[in-house]
Amino acid sequence: MDLSQIVFYLFAGVAVASSVLMVTRKNPVYAALYLVLTLFSIAGLFVLLDAHFLAALQVVVYAGAILVLFLFVIMLLNLGHAFEPDIRGRFWWVFAAGLGLVLLAELVAVMRGAPERPEADIVGPLLEARGAVAAVAEPLFQSYVVALEITGILLLVAMVGAVVIAKRKA
Repeated sequence: MDLSQIVFYLFAGVAVASSVLMVTRKNPVYAALYLVLTLFSIAGLFVLLDAHFLAALQVVVYAGAILVLFLFVIMLLNLGHAFEPDIRGRFWWVFAAGLGLVLLAELVAVMRGAPERPEADIVGPLLEARGAVAAVAEPLFQSYVVALEITGILLLVAMVGAVVIAKRKA
């Protein structure tokens, strides 16, 4: 096991642990901070894949702009107070743990049946020929332009909705 595998497992473990902590926190501010940790560890995985541009986008766009928007909405709606737990009793925790084990078993079964990766590097020549920005921007603005615009509109509607709800309470 070389250093890159150790670093991969470290980033992957931090990503999984922080994402689990994110969805189990009662306080939305703490959940957002765990989301930041998850996004940074995913950016680290992108760096290990030699996708430095995507790692920078991950940090700047998601961990920067989107999380600032989330925290702004959380503070605007005053969601920082304590909440009752959503899942009560042992039955639900046992059910959730069993479901998690089933999903883990499915993941292991799929990984065992997956074909081996080809030895030839496919991404390297494409990045050299087109560049990292073109490799991301071309499909984004040609094939997925409608999804990109819909995502922008949904974020705008969510922000306007949060402001309307906050104004109504004030």
